Amino acid sequence: MLAVRCLVFAAVSARFSVTEGWSSAVNDRDGGTSWEWDAVEEHGDRGQAVEEIVQPKRLLQQINSEEELVHHHLDTRVKNHTEAPQPVHLAQSSFLVEAFGKSFILDLELNHHLLSSEYVERHFDKEGRPSENMGGEHCYYHGRLREGPGSWAAISTCYGLRGMFFDGNFSYGIEPVLNSRGQVSEQSDHVVYRMPNLDLLLPPHCAGCSLNSSDSEEENSDNVTDDAHEDDGVWSEPNEPVFTDEALRRTKRQVRRGQRTVLTETKYIELMVVNDHDLFVQLRRSSSQTRNFAKAVVNMADAIYKGQLNTRIVLVAMETWSSQNMVSVGDDPLLTLRDFMKYRKESIKERSDATHLFSGRTFRSSRSGTAYIGGICSLTRGGGVNEYGNVGPMAITLCQSLGQNIGMMWNKERPNAGDCRCPDPWLGCIMEDTGYYLPRKFSRCSVDEYLRFLQQGGGSCLFNKPTKLLDSPECGNGFVEVGEECDCGSQVECARSGGACCKKCTLTHDAMCSNGLCCRSCKYELRGVTCREVTNDCDVPEMCTGDSSQCPHNVHKLDGYMCDAGQGRCYGGRCKTRDGQCKTLWGYNSADRLCYEKLNSEGTEKGNCGPDSSGHGWVQCNKQDVLCGFLLCTNMSAKPRFGELQGDMTSLTIYHQNRYLDCRGGHAVLEDGSDLGYVEDGTPCGPNMMCLDRRCLPVPTFNLSSCPGSSPGSRICSHHGTCSNEMRCICDPDYTGKDCSVYDPIPDPTPPEGPEKYKGPSGTNIIIGSIAGAILLAAIVLGGTGWGFKNIRRGRSGGG
Repeated sequence: MLAVRCLVFAAVSARFSVTEGWSSAVNDRDGGTSWEWDAVEEHGDRGQAVEEIVQPKRLLQQINSEEELVHHHLDTRVKNHTEAPQPVHLAQSSFLVEAFGKSFILDLELNHHLLSSEYVERHFDKEGRPSENMGGEHCYYHGRLREGPGSWAAISTCYGLRGMFFDGNFSYGIEPVLNSRGQVSEQSDHVVYRMPNLDLLLPPHCAGCSLNSSDSEEENSDNVTDDAHEDDGVWSEPNEPVFTDEALRRTKRQVRRGQRTVLTETKYIELMVVNDHDLFVQLRRSSSQTRNFAKAVVNMADAIYKGQLNTRIVLVAMETWSSQNMVSVGDDPLLTLRDFMKYRKESIKERSDATHLFSGRTFRSSRSGTAYIGGICSLTRGGGVNEYGNVGPMAITLCQSLGQNIGMMWNKERPNAGDCRCPDPWLGCIMEDTGYYLPRKFSRCSVDEYLRFLQQGGGSCLFNKPTKLLDSPECGNGFVEVGEECDCGSQVECARSGGACCKKCTLTHDAMCSNGLCCRSCKYELRGVTCREVTNDCDVPEMCTGDSSQCPHNVHKLDGYMCDAGQGRCYGGRCKTRDGQCKTLWGYNSADRLCYEKLNSEGTEKGNCGPDSSGHGWVQCNKQDVLCGFLLCTNMSAKPRFGELQGDMTSLTIYHQNRYLDCRGGHAVLEDGSDLGYVEDGTPCGPNMMCLDRRCLPVPTFNLSSCPGSSPGSRICSHHGTCSNEMRCICDPDYTGKDCSVYDPIPDPTPPEGPEKYKGPSGTNIIIGSIAGAILLAAIVLGGTGWGFKNIRRGRSGGG
């Protein structure tokens, strides 16, 4: 708890040094510390401590009454539910926390998106033998404070209450006080600690300090459509600028019928967590406590990503090194990351979008973790390491390292970091290099970097929604499970989309579906309607099948396809060219081939094919590999746009065939140790040749002919489809089959069934009606004259 106090004090002290006037105000008083907390006291919290010991209560509904009973037993496990392998917790629960002179009522719901249906937990015995079981205890809730607009809560209830909540003014942390046996005390004592809302501590007349200035209001207005992010996001606030105007305007122009964009579609990060032996020791050598702690961290990170990025974090597996560390975990986070990712590739069988190490160590670094930038979906780069802290700080560390995986940079590493506007400038933003306690939001730059990463083809695996949840079927969780025809989600989600088609998880009359990218007005979209558009030359559009409400699995072209008008090759869903890399990093085109042949064959810092095994020298490029070594451009900016420049810049001018050739390059190193100063894998290096591991290899090495209906040379998917990264054919419209050889034209749309609406009389109908009217009139006249007299006469004669 001392660490919490220090972090709070550091955040407050740092923020109050923003202006000279405020700094002098602090210096004018005896004891700068008392000034900050006096400021809080002046706003109604005089004399109260930063933390309190409390005894939370659970609220139970009375039978046939609206009143609630106060219960001292906090356990949320369902009674008489012994047949399940793991304890089952209540879907909804409420708690009363009385602290700092206030009564907080937390209304919570289980976070149904936290654990996947195939979630597995594994630990090791003393001899190092693995033991695993499917499923795990789920006691992790999201929610809000009752009658607290803009509030949120992320709480676990496995052993007491552990997590965070926010009442609109202050953030609060809560955790149980454990006895000597590591158990919650009989009195259910908990410690609640409070972080101040530093908006209250602003000095008067602070120029430019207002969070509600006209500039910010103008920028924040009309930023987000209703379905850009969930209205009931735990961390979101009204009118919160999650996405920029520029991104929205660009996206709205691209949207067509049946389509959504990377902005509006919910993304899912399927995460595996590995707890090292140091963390296991920190948590009293208890496997269950270690697992529950890690899940509480992910639960809070999911709350942030849900509200800020329209992205969910789903746990697919967890491994605890309960006997010993399986790799060397040292003070250097980069070395630990490299060893850990090697372990993941060789020893972990579970598939995930990212695998992260939770360590009990403190790294020798200014930051609490690190990860490969843009590495999501990659087996060798989709991961990170995170050092130990309480649930709240460690959740922020996970948000930061996952942010690096999805393309975010540390804000200070951007030359235009001053243009990154943080929605919460007094508490800081998540990717700022500040060290402030519990920032809750991403800056505009971070969100834009994430969107750009997705729009350029990164993160393709994030669009694949997990099939179902670990928990037993429950109506309202957004997943169609056994016994359900539909599930449009919570009441707020159903009101936004699908509520008219789905009532109590049953389809309404004549409805085929309730929600999904291929559901429109309760009916399946027609076959061939695009439901997920392409993001670049290397992407594949997904189209509705006509018999499902769900958009097909998100894929991209197999590595090796041509792109950028034949100038580049697809690799990992992106188009790779040397010109593109030079423009992105330095702002100029790639240098002439002669520069590569001259410098990269020398094997010096100014031109090479990478560092040698000793780490002190450089590898000479073979003649055929020179285009896959050090990246050389025609010119360079003073600093790279990404990363930090290490060493001297390469600068050489060659006179060749009556012209001067500029050859320039530099080592631009990212936080994760990656050097952007080399030609990327997948870049063309000759006719039907591509770079891989700084070697120039034939394109057939990439198995383009491995899809059905393909053959070495030019025939791919029977000439009627595209080979995807999953080695499956994605057929062109009008073709089907595994090899796209079956011609099956899409039928023309049929008019909607049902009675036709009255459209008014046509000319033909008027003429026909006139003739029919004339005939009817004649019949009436005749009936009243000749025909009528004849009948009368007959009647009379008959009567005689």
